[in-house]
Amino acid sequence: MVRVALTGGLATGKSYVTRALTARGIPTIDADALAREAIAPGSAGARAVVDRFGDAVRAPDGAIDRRALARIVFADPDARRDLEAIVHPYVYERIDAWFRAVESPDGFAVAEIPLLFETGRERDFDQVIVVACAPERQVERAVARGNVDEADARARLAAQWPIGEKVGRADYVIHTDGTFAETDDQIARVVEALRREAQARG
Repeated sequence: MVRVALTGGLATGKSYVTRALTARGIPTIDADALAREAIAPGSAGARAVVDRFGDAVRAPDGAIDRRALARIVFADPDARRDLEAIVHPYVYERIDAWFRAVESPDGFAVAEIPLLFETGRERDFDQVIVVACAPERQVERAVARGNVDEADARARLAAQWPIGEKVGRADYVIHTDGTFAETDDQIARVVEALRREAQARG
């Protein structure tokens, strides 16, 4: 099984590419979904988050208030590292178990991991796809989603590696500045290249 990581930056179009891969029958897993599991109500992760960050990050229903937590960690690098130390071991353990169990007719599977390079885990994978667009486009898209304002979007962008640096370390790059059709063409080419690699590995 060829282990592929898909990464990028804030609002570069990672989810669009992952959905397109899933629609082609390629197994995918989402690290963000696993990160939510890691701090689900009643979990050890949730208790660790409240112990570290206090009741200010606890919602009225007892769940972790992810927005409140985000405001803290994107403004404080030490707080962000503490959160990552709680969440990331769970996420990568689950991803590794998934790759060991998953079956794919194409011989490869894809894990979408937004903070792949930031966590220094790119060497865990055989190939890395980076989904990229211009930084100003990232901010525009993030604000258009309605979840953050421009200041929050720029703070989140500043907390990630520059997209150009990620592109420079990628095995494959999918640029999403253009039309959906142009993005889809790039996805198709990457899929074919990965199929060939999987076949060559036997």
